[in-house]
Amino acid sequence: MKLNVDALRHLSKDDFRVLTAVEMGMRNHEIVPSELIDRIASLRHGGTYKVLKNLLKHKLLHHDSSKYDGFRLTYLGYDFLAIKTMVNRGVITAVGRQIGVGKESDIFEVASEDGTVLAMKLHRLGRVSFRAVKSKRDYLRHRSNYNWLYLSRLAALKEFAFMKALEEHGFPVPKAIDCNRHCVVMSLVQGYPLVQVKQLQNPEIVVETIIGLVVRLAEHGLIHCDFNEFNIMIDDDEKVTMIDFPQMVSVSHRNAQMYFDRDVECIFKFFRKRFNLSLQEQIDNADGSDADTNETGRPSLSSISKSAGFLDKELAASGFTRKDQDDIEKFIEGAAEIDSGSDREETEDEEHISELKENNFKHLDSLCLLEQEQSSKSDVDSVMEKQPCCEADVENELETHHETSHKEEGDQIVHENDGELTMRLNKQRRRAIAAARGGRRSVTSRNSYKDKGSKSSQNSKIQKQLSGW
Repeated sequence: MKLNVDALRHLSKDDFRVLTAVEMGMRNHEIVPSELIDRIASLRHGGTYKVLKNLLKHKLLHHDSSKYDGFRLTYLGYDFLAIKTMVNRGVITAVGRQIGVGKESDIFEVASEDGTVLAMKLHRLGRVSFRAVKSKRDYLRHRSNYNWLYLSRLAALKEFAFMKALEEHGFPVPKAIDCNRHCVVMSLVQGYPLVQVKQLQNPEIVVETIIGLVVRLAEHGLIHCDFNEFNIMIDDDEKVTMIDFPQMVSVSHRNAQMYFDRDVECIFKFFRKRFNLSLQEQIDNADGSDADTNETGRPSLSSISKSAGFLDKELAASGFTRKDQDDIEKFIEGAAEIDSGSDREETEDEEHISELKENNFKHLDSLCLLEQEQSSKSDVDSVMEKQPCCEADVENELETHHETSHKEEGDQIVHENDGELTMRLNKQRRRAIAAARGGRRSVTSRNSYKDKGSKSSQNSKIQKQLSGW
């Protein structure tokens, strides 16, 4: 969508208030209902629907009534909100011509209050030319639901953070000035994209500088992932400047080797085709850092050490986050504690086993008594499991069992001469008999039938038949 800022001068405060209300409603609505917009905007004398009609005329909103009556922001409306915020902050005062178009963004010239010409980059994810954002970029991370405006905002925040950090570490990047929503304002690079350059005075020095930047980024823990002739600016003095940073990842990323080799291959391929350079010799880094190269003269990621810094950790680059680093440190500390703790546990177990052995020898007699008591209990339980048909049978069986067990145990008592054991067994026997008598009800035989007094009862007929037999 073409950015036409002429309508920006004719919008009132109520218009921007309604635009902001729609933006707030889109946090949890794909299409914001009209009633919700009216409640969020809270205009004094109403008029929200009149303002919505004006915004629709300028294509700042999109109306959708398929499921319910609602509105959503367009990229043009999102542009107006970001530009209005930049104007209120005093960062820019005018918007000029468009100087660049990409698959993910548009770049415009803007002017500050003192007349300095700056560059304004508006991220526009979701274009037909590039919609595989979920698989090609890591803006979403753990999120599953998203819209293109929110993804554009995440990309702008990420690029601003990387640009600011690289500038502080002396990398040739544009100066980051401000960021709001999907808009990033930076200094304007006085140069041309490398893809537009047909001739170079010293192509060997330029390619050494570019490869040196790739190696230097890796030493700081970062990989550009899109380092090609379209994202390299060069001026008349053949000074190189890097641009476009939202897709940068850490050297700890699982695909870091592939991304690093792809960046190097893009540079070698371009200079081989455009300037007929056979880059087979070893390339020394222009920034003073040395890196081992393979047989084709290309630097290897495995030979580069992160000696210059840990920008990937500071910026939480994809593939290396603060949470992962904390988890690794906790795991290492926990493993050391487990090793020392296991030694202590082994000594404690040995002491505990020796104490148990001593106690076992001391209390051997008591264990024998307990085994004899359990055997007596099992005998009583076996008698109760027989379930006799009447209470008299129960008593008879218990008495006979009492006599036999008394004889056997008497012999054992005489043999062992243990009076205390005899007292315990007699006490346990009395408790078992009392429990058997008081705890069980009298059980009648199923074959006995009683006449309830009725002449025609079935029980009396059956009883007469049985008596006849």
